[in-house]
Amino acid sequence: MLSKKGTMNKIIHLNSIVKNYYPGSEVVYALRSISLDLYKNEFVAIMGPSGSGKSTLMNIIGCLDTPTSGTYILNGKDASKQVDNHLAEIRNKEIGFVFQTFNLLPRYSALENVCLPLVYAGVPKHERIARAKIVLESVGLGDRMEHKPNELSGGQKQRVSVARALVNNPAIILADEPTGNLDSKTSVDIMSLFQEIHDRGNTIILVTHEEIIAQHAHRIIRLLDGQVESDKRNEKPVV
Repeated sequence: MLSKKGTMNKIIHLNSIVKNYYPGSEVVYALRSISLDLYKNEFVAIMGPSGSGKSTLMNIIGCLDTPTSGTYILNGKDASKQVDNHLAEIRNKEIGFVFQTFNLLPRYSALENVCLPLVYAGVPKHERIARAKIVLESVGLGDRMEHKPNELSGGQKQRVSVARALVNNPAIILADEPTGNLDSKTSVDIMSLFQEIHDRGNTIILVTHEEIIAQHAHRIIRLLDGQVESDKRNEKPVV
C-alpha cells in the first residue's frame, strides 16, 4: 500500500464507504467498505471490470450520489450526508467533470458551453467570457471558440469538455472514460492534454477500463467486487 503523505495535501478522504442499492426485494452491494486518501496534484486512475464498483465510486467522489454509510471528506467538507442542493454546490465549486460522451449543448458554441459552470456559479457575463476564452486557448481551441459541437471533431469536442471542466478552477478534474469515443491517435492527444493539466498542478482522477489509458496515471487503484483489490504507484507512467 501507499505510504502516507502530509495531511495538509489530502484532498479526498474516504473512510469505510459502503453503497447498497435495493432493486425490488434484492440488495446489490456496489461498494464494500472503501477507504482511500487522495492528494493534491495526484494523477490517479481508477480501474476495474464491469460491476467492480468503479462507476459507483466515481459518482460518490463526484458528489453525484451519497454513500449508504461511511464518511467522505472533500477538501475539508463532509460530502457524505449532504442534501441534493448542497451536493450541487460542492460539485460546481470543487469538481470539473469530463465525460465520455462530451455532454455539450448542441446549440451552444464552444465558448458558450465552457461558460456554463460560471453561469451556475453566478459569475458576471464579462468575467465568464474572459475566463472561458483563456481556458479554450489553453487547450488549443483559440480558433474554434464560436464553433458549435457539430462543427468540431471528436477530439475538439473533448477539448471543449476539458476546458469546461477547468473554467471554475476546481480542486479536482474527474474524467469518466474520457477517450472512450475517440480513435487511438486522438486518445493519445487527449491524454497528453491531461498530462499538461497535471503538470500545471491540477489533481486528476481518471476512471477507465482501458489499461493503456490507465498507464498515463501516476497511481492506479483497481477495484474488484466493490473492494480495493490493489492501490499502487505507477513507476513508469506514459508521457
